[in-house]
Amino acid sequence: MKQRLMHACAFVGAVLFTLAAGSAGADAASWDQTLTSSKRFVVLSNMNSEAVLDRETELVWQRSTSGNNSWPGGVASCQNARTGGRFGWRLPTVQELGSLLDPNATSGPPLPLGHPFIGIPASAHFWTATSSANNPGLITPVGWGSAPPPANFFVQVGALSVGQDLSLGVWCVRGGLLAGPQ
Repeated sequence: MKQRLMHACAFVGAVLFTLAAGSAGADAASWDQTLTSSKRFVVLSNMNSEAVLDRETELVWQRSTSGNNSWPGGVASCQNARTGGRFGWRLPTVQELGSLLDPNATSGPPLPLGHPFIGIPASAHFWTATSSANNPGLITPVGWGSAPPPANFFVQVGALSVGQDLSLGVWCVRGGLLAGPQ
């Protein structure tokens, strides 16, 4: 009898574990899908509607940017941010910030139509946590805007590296994996 009870408990535990693993997989990032803005982005009411969950990447973004700063100031701004009453913010990597952008955009900001972000400039460069492969003292920003004549719209993801003392935009993120200290 005791042995049957142990087997039954083990079976129930295995079923519960399988169900939990299945539901965790359902919440995983949807890198294999292209979701419409209405399904992709969720304004998080439990964070005072100050943050947005990107369901394609499972990253949580500030709904509006944190202004402009130097790179060290941007790092500190994110680390000290209390957006939505939460700590744990950081600068995104080039790849993370680039994942928000629509590469076919012809005007700014180059975000998917219907996005829920507020106050994102039509032309801007933002700091990332990604240093230059050729010169670790330089940082690789992400930017967009209108170029000089013939005035074509551009989106740059990792196309240049700049010094840390410039004043660029700061847009903080939570979650994901960061490939090194910031």
